[in-house]
Amino acid sequence: MGGQASWLSSRFMANNMKTKTLICEICGKSGAQIRHIARSYGKGANLLVIENVPIVTCPHCGESHLTADTLHEIERIKLHRRSFAKPRNVAVASFA
Repeated sequence: MGGQASWLSSRFMANNMKTKTLICEICGKSGAQIRHIARSYGKGANLLVIENVPIVTCPHCGESHLTADTLHEIERIKLHRRSFAKPRNVAVASFA
């Protein structure tokens, strides 16, 4: 499977995982959940923000991680950013 079919399969699996009890890959306990976050890559004119990135979080050990499928999809989005990304103005603040 490749390209669009792979993305759809990963998306389907992620949506189905919301209803299942997940096992944390770090501590091995059940109860891990999928949350969606925004991640940024690059800086300045090369900044890319990817919204709605699924991460697995564990309420027991507090760890969060990205699945291999999610990492592959992020790399695909970064590689084809011109066809996926929509330009937006964004406010930027500096931590003092």
